Amino acid sequence: MIPDVSDALSWLEKHPEALQGIGRGIERETLRVQPDGHVSQQGHPKALGSSLTHDWIITDFAESLLEFVTPVDRDIKHLLAFLRDIHRYVTRSLGDERLWPFSMPCIIKHPDDITLAQYGSSNIGQMKTVYREGLKHRYGSLMQVISGLHYNFSLPEAFWQARLGIDNLAQGKDAVSAGYLQLIRNYYRFGWIIPYLFGASPAICESFLPQGKGDLPLQSNDKGTYWLPYATSLRLSDLGYTNKSQSALGITFNSLEGYVSALKKAIKTPSEEYAKIGIRDSDGKRIQLNTNVLQIENELYAPVRPKRVIRAGEAPSAALSRGGIEYIEVRSLDVNPFTPTGINEQQVRFLDMFLIWCALADAPEMSAEELQCTRGNWNRVVMEGRKPGLMLSAGCGEQIYSLNEAGHSMFAGLQRIAKVLDAPDGSTEYQQVCSQLLASIDDPELTYSAKILRDMQLKGLAAAGTELAEKYRQMLLAEPLEVLTEEQFSQQARESVIAQAETEASDTQSFEEYLAGREG
Repeated sequence: MIPDVSDALSWLEKHPEALQGIGRGIERETLRVQPDGHVSQQGHPKALGSSLTHDWIITDFAESLLEFVTPVDRDIKHLLAFLRDIHRYVTRSLGDERLWPFSMPCIIKHPDDITLAQYGSSNIGQMKTVYREGLKHRYGSLMQVISGLHYNFSLPEAFWQARLGIDNLAQGKDAVSAGYLQLIRNYYRFGWIIPYLFGASPAICESFLPQGKGDLPLQSNDKGTYWLPYATSLRLSDLGYTNKSQSALGITFNSLEGYVSALKKAIKTPSEEYAKIGIRDSDGKRIQLNTNVLQIENELYAPVRPKRVIRAGEAPSAALSRGGIEYIEVRSLDVNPFTPTGINEQQVRFLDMFLIWCALADAPEMSAEELQCTRGNWNRVVMEGRKPGLMLSAGCGEQIYSLNEAGHSMFAGLQRIAKVLDAPDGSTEYQQVCSQLLASIDDPELTYSAKILRDMQLKGLAAAGTELAEKYRQMLLAEPLEVLTEEQFSQQARESVIAQAETEASDTQSFEEYLAGREG
């Protein structure tokens, strides 16, 4: 059931200054598509600079899969304006192409239409492409071009100083890391609220069912669209961006040392399944970095990750061991189709409140088994979250409770957090978000998934997406830049091209020597 956070909330209400200076960052993925909705066959636009070294505009799995990255920001409106400026500039640089507004792609006639992201001839650039080649052979290209949105979040230094009684983060890094791990354990237990409220992929295109719909009670129309009647986020289901083979890794979040150790073990553990793929194809081309369970640490699929900014050449786990957890990365957000930028202010404010709640609530340690059990609640919510009377389980099933009851209990705490966040400037913005979203707990038809499903059923996923993509294209083209300038974008593009060339020129090892050095 929902933990009692009343004592922690009373502490917070006595220390409102502890929430001043929350750090936020956004990473938004989106496919470039043709006017008819087919995935783009064009390479990364030259006007956008180098996708290897650009600060704000990069690519993910494919040449056509853009990723927009904001710097850390402590002002919500500036953060969202920065993200929108990236969308405005990119839209003007794409010619007749559009940005796909959904997490689930459409239309892809054949996986071979998806070109892997290319990063040039440097060793790091080649490694990034070969890594993606490995993902293609392990999981398939279709899964890899599903888009999502990542929300990076850090609590202010003042929060940890007051909560933990430490002078600074460097001295108290172990205690801060433990605090973030507490947040993460609560996220696993209760983060299903995010796909319930904001899941926006209740339907998929028929291209994602090459083997048929199996035992799933999928409904369909004559427009190539399949859906589950109460689904919220098929992106997070077994039809979407998941990897069952990683469930046996035994990675837990009880200590930073344990997490890092398990992660390092996974990238050193051979996989019989991936060994069958081989390292090279019949032409001698390398098609995986290695045949281990994880090629690199980023291959670990998780709804949330502990993070620290890495130094050049540093692995994520090494950065965590060096300095402790600096922020967490929320990875459970579908692209929001009701805004051109994939995320809105309501979501940012809710995530602030929910993640603070997770940091305050008690979070007993979780075994690997319990961690897997929490997946059961997530699966129920992503597959049938809007079903009337939906029941969830605590732990590994020893206690059953209703989603509605849990949601109301959680929002009682969120409303107190909202008042603390609103107090410094006398606003009611966080409290308004609470009121708006609490209504969705009682009426599932107000959730994002219910709203977008109605459009997808009526028009078909492809037509609904194409229509939205064009609407947002026209909207963004008409808007002036707000916090950035054309020159700043041009300068970023120029500098990124120069940086890539310098990286390529500075390599002194062969690619195979480079890989051997990393694995050593």
